[in-house]
Parts: sequence; C-alpha cells; structure tokens
Amino acid sequence: MSVSIHFNNVIKKYDNTTVIPGLSFDIKEGEFFTLLGPSGCGKTTLLRMIAGFNSIEGGEIAFDDRVINKIIPQRRNIGMVFQNYAIFPHLSVANNVAFGLKNRNMANEEIGKRVDKMLDVVQMTKFKKSMPENLSGGQQQRIALARAIVIEPSVLLMDEPLSNLDAKLRVDMREAIKDIQRNVGITTVYVTHDQEEALAVSDRIAVMNEGEIQQIGTPRAIYQRPANTFVANFIGRTNIIERTIVYRDNKYLLVMDEQYEVIIENLKKSFDKQDTKVKLSIRPEEFVINDNKNGMRAIIKGNMFLGMNIHYIVELQNGEQVEVIQESMIEEPLKPGKIIYLGVKQNKINIFDFKSEVNVLKDDLL
Repeated sequence: MSVSIHFNNVIKKYDNTTVIPGLSFDIKEGEFFTLLGPSGCGKTTLLRMIAGFNSIEGGEIAFDDRVINKIIPQRRNIGMVFQNYAIFPHLSVANNVAFGLKNRNMANEEIGKRVDKMLDVVQMTKFKKSMPENLSGGQQQRIALARAIVIEPSVLLMDEPLSNLDAKLRVDMREAIKDIQRNVGITTVYVTHDQEEALAVSDRIAVMNEGEIQQIGTPRAIYQRPANTFVANFIGRTNIIERTIVYRDNKYLLVMDEQYEVIIENLKKSFDKQDTKVKLSIRPEEFVINDNKNGMRAIIKGNMFLGMNIHYIVELQNGEQVEVIQESMIEEPLKPGKIIYLGVKQNKINIFDFKSEVNVLKDDLL
C-alpha cells in the first residue's frame, strides 16, 4: 500500500560539509513527485536517504507516521529503478521480475500470478522467456520497472532511469512510466536533471539547487510562475532583462522602452508604488513580432529554422539581445537586418525583485 512521505528539517553532512541544510516538505500518497536540479544539487543524495543508503545527520523522514531514520533498507519496503537497469543477465525476463518475490519466500503459484500480471502492465508478456541480452534498452528498463513494482512496495524510487536511452526512446519510456505509475497508484519519487522529462511525468516537482528546494509546484506552476530567477533560468529557456515599473494614473506600467509600456495587473499587494527597478523573465515564445510599431523597436540578427518553430536572435535598441521563438509559417523566415517591433504576452511574463530575485507576482498558479 502506498504511503505519504514527510521530511522534517532533514540534514545531510559529509564530514564537516553540509550538503542538505535542513529540508521540510511532504509528498502525497500515490503522487508522482520529481526531484529536479543540476548535477550536484543534492537530489540523488536525498533519494538515497529515503532508500536508507545514506545516513541522516538531522531531522526525520517518515512514511505516513512511521519514522524510518533507523530502519535498514530491506525493512523500508521500497522499490528502486536505477540508471543502469541493474537486471541480471543470466536470468530470463520472468525470473528477473520474480527475483524479489522469491527472496520473500512467496509460494511459486503466487509468484507466477504476480509476474504475469506485472508483465502485462509493462507490456512485456511476449518476452517472458527472453534473456536480457536480446532486449532493447527500453525493454530492459521496463523489466527493471516491473521487478521494482511487483513486490508491491510502499514507495518507488527512480534515479535518472532514462538517461542511458536515446532521445526518441526516452520520450516513449517517460509516457510508459507515467501510465504504469497511474495504473498501480504507487507513491513515486523520481530524480532527473532533464526539465522536459520532469514536466512530462510529474504531478509535482521540487526544483533543487545547492541542497535547498527553490520551489515545489505542479509542472504548469513551475514553468509559468517560477518562484525566482534560478527556477526561471533552469526550467526551459528564458530571457532575463532589467526594466522599471512605474505607478501612473492608478495603475502599474512596465516600461519596456521609450515607446512601449505594458499594464501589469497581477502584482502582489505589497509592491511599491514608487518607480521600481525589476528583473523580467520572458520566455522566447512569450514575445510577439509585430509590424505595426506596437512593441520595442528591434532588428533581426539571425534565424534558425527548426521545423515546427523558427528561433530568432533579436537585438533591441539598447543593445540587448533576446531569443524569440515563433511558429513557422509557409513564408520565408525574417531575414537578418529586418526591423521589427517586439511585443510581449503580458499575462505570461514573470517579474522579480531586483535584489532578492524573488517573483513579485501573485501566486495564482502555485
């Protein structure tokens, strides 16, 4: 049966170095929860603390109300899927899946039923008698997933499970993993550094940096309302530029250049009514190219046709360069040297305090 997971001021140290300085958050029962961040941010360390492979120097981790700090890994009832599959080359598909059940001294008849059911879930029934050497990388990963889930663990832990697969197979497998997780309803903690992968599979995401959580939210909230500039930069692509907000005629105006201002209606109530310098996050797809002078005057410096979209490098009048992504049309892309006017999709851009780099918009998506 799945459990909720609770972290209460959890600390991890290596000698005198603190790598996780005290995290507190909860993972819901049956949730697909992803730890996302750059290499060395602490996400795998935290996963190994849940598994019992790393010690806990402070705080508590609990499954429901049961504190697991001192419980050995074998008694935590977890399933794990690793980056390198870790399936046994000398065992058939069926025997690989059955391995954990045999270690629990389960009756052969029950083992057979569970293995058949799980192979059906991961769509590998016809490979039941195959040896791992005859399977593709994606098929081997399905077997690793089946072996982890068949023991009916309380928690499923997955550490970069798709990183060894090619790009197309990663896309196929992330869809399969999400479908399987929904099917069995198991609480899952997933580690990855791949932002698109995290957005595709997760119910919620925790973005980590240097051992601390920067933001926890749904994929939509993380992408559309990043809590700070680190999250904005790490999730997807964005342009960070500096501008000023002024309060005039009972409204806030974001001054983009001398001729183009944007009304901002979703600032937090505490926002200052004096002229305030801010940092903006404008994703490439949040710009609008206009010919009617409604926007910032700019010049096309380069373009790249990528099938569905065209990526432009655009130089603004103040010398700033920004990336702009537009849907490709049947017409030729805009040529370098072309003068354009660059508008913004006001409801999508994000605004951050200049010093703290924390989002100053209302938490309407969090």
